[in-house]
This record gives sequence, structure tokens and C-alpha cells, in this order.
Amino acid sequence: MPTQHPGEPTRITLELTARSCDVVVGEEIVSQLPQWLSENERISNRGALITDGNVDALYGDTVMDALQNGGMELVRIVIPAGEASKSMEQITDVCRQMLQAGLDRHSFLIALGGGVVGDAAGFAAAIFQRGIPIIQIPTTVVAQVDSSVGGKTGVNTPEGKNLIGAFHQPELVFADVQTLNTLPDREYNEGFAEIIKHAAIRDASLLDLVEELGAERKKLSELITRNIIIKATVVEEDERETSGVRALLNFGHTIGHGIEAAAGYGRMLHGEAISLGLVAAVRLSRQYSSLTDQEAKRIISALKLYSLPTQLDSDIDREVILQTLRQDKKFVAGQIRFVLLKSIGEAFVSNEVTLDAIETAMDDLYRSETSQR
Repeated sequence: MPTQHPGEPTRITLELTARSCDVVVGEEIVSQLPQWLSENERISNRGALITDGNVDALYGDTVMDALQNGGMELVRIVIPAGEASKSMEQITDVCRQMLQAGLDRHSFLIALGGGVVGDAAGFAAAIFQRGIPIIQIPTTVVAQVDSSVGGKTGVNTPEGKNLIGAFHQPELVFADVQTLNTLPDREYNEGFAEIIKHAAIRDASLLDLVEELGAERKKLSELITRNIIIKATVVEEDERETSGVRALLNFGHTIGHGIEAAAGYGRMLHGEAISLGLVAAVRLSRQYSSLTDQEAKRIISALKLYSLPTQLDSDIDREVILQTLRQDKKFVAGQIRFVLLKSIGEAFVSNEVTLDAIETAMDDLYRSETSQR
């Protein structure tokens, strides 16, 4: 799947139902973006760049200059940073700004930022003029290894995360790993919840690299590329989440999304909530599957290596978590579809996990937090 020539970025091609999608990984490659876009006949010379205030201050001018020097005409739309921007109100505002700038169904959209920007801009692209091309330029670990690849877009509601959305595959994902060096430690580390998840479900050897690196920011191109290959392979097998294979990517997310909602968006980063979900899923894998105690401890130790939480604050409302969980997309006809591990690198979807067992796993998170006081 990946191809690379000396001195050039790595290209990973996803073979999708309607067309292929390239994911490009490299270091300091923004100047090459116009060349990549010029090879795509669906990309015109007029579009919008969507970013947030934090990313715009770091990379907005660089990306705008590169594209304008490449002959493209762009309007820049800056949305507030943070999960609150994944709302229908914000998407409506973005679409209206695009209309006021004279963009139409022949235009394109570029998402420059982390997962929030990617999800929000992707959804705007999916519904603007009934769908225009989207290019993802992810600038965080979470976005580069997970959310920018695969075509899932969406917004949040008080009832849950990403319950309103659409599949809208990007024309191109352009991952410049140099952007990861400007992330604060907390935002950098949160991405490793998704990386550890990938190792847990598909590639045990990836966990070796995670343990080797610790929080040291090196081998980033290798790390990001290996994760994208895992995500891309799963997406190719089950692009629209119909066969159950893509559900494996939800390992740790059933409880994690509930915790994220109960904590209130902004208090806990996505990866931090997923870390807690992974701890609970690992414990349920010990109970319902063949994951060994040694393997479970290794996964939890890896999370701790990146300062990710493994204990749940006692003031986070248990009932809110459960209410959010019941509305999760991973419930089918009221039945829980829960991802478990047979071993590190081998995951499966189980229908045997009960709500009582999930509640017990959550209670264990609370108890472990209390026992440390």
C-alpha cells in the first residue's frame, strides 16, 4: 500500500468503493501541496480554507501562501478552537460564509487543524451544494492517525457525540508531521490513546515502538505512517461500517465517548476519555475473552507512559455516562456491540457483554481512583 521514493513523502493509497484516496505523510511538505492538488481533476482553483484560531496563528499564512502561489483563490474561515465548534450552528455559519464568498458546487474545501476542524469542515463539505471535495491537512496526532482518514464527518448534540454526520471521503489527506512538534505535551500525548488502540486491535509490534519512544518526539513519520496503514486497511475492508470490520476501530470508544460527554466537552481531551475507555475495555476483555493479565497490564502501562488517565474522577456523573452510552451508534436494536481483544493485535466484536458488566467496569475505574487517595 505505501510507496516512497528517496527524499519524497510516503504515499498511502486507499482503494475505496467509488475512487481511491491518497494519504501523504512527510516532514515540511506543505510547499508540495499545490502539486498534489493539481493532479486531481476534481479540484478547481477556488475554495475555502477552514481552520481554528490556534492553528491559524501557527500555520494559516504558510498554507495560504503555498496555495495562492500555486494559483489557487481561497477564502479563509476561522472557527473557534474546541469541541463546541462541532455544532450545527457553527456549520451553518461556515456554509453561509462560503456562499457569501461566491463559492459554489465546483469549489473545494480544505480542513487545516485537529479532529474538531476535520470533522466540522468535512461535514460542511458533505452538505454544501450537496457535496464538494474536501482535503484534510491534520495537525494533531489524533487527526493524523485517526480522524482525518476514513471519511467520517459529524457534529455533536447534547444527546451524544457525532450522532449527526455523513460519510464524505477526502480527496487527499496531507499529513505533515512537522506540525506535531508545536503541540503542547498534553495534546501530543492524547493522540497515543488512538495509537495504542491501533496496536491493540491490529499490530502488536506497534506497541514495541510506542514503548520505545516514550514521550520522545522522534520517528514521527514512521509512527504516523504505520498507524495510517492500519486505519486505511480497516477502512478499505469496511468503508461504510456495514460488515462489522470497521467497528473494531471503536475499541475503547463505547465507554470513552460516554465519559467525554459526562465530563463536559473541554474538561477532558478526546484521547484522555478514550484512554479510560481502553482501560475498561481491556478489563472486559479479561472477563469475556482470552486477553491475559500480562497483556492487559502492558496496555495500561503504555497509556501511563504517555501520562494518559487510567482513573476516573469521582465527580464525573456515572448516570450521564450510561445515558450517553445507551444512545451510542454501537448499540444495534438495543443490543450492545462491544469490541474486545483476544490478544494484543487481535480484536473482535462481541454481543455478549452486558450493560451490568459495563457498569462494573466503570465502577472499577472510580474505585481505582479512590484507592489512590
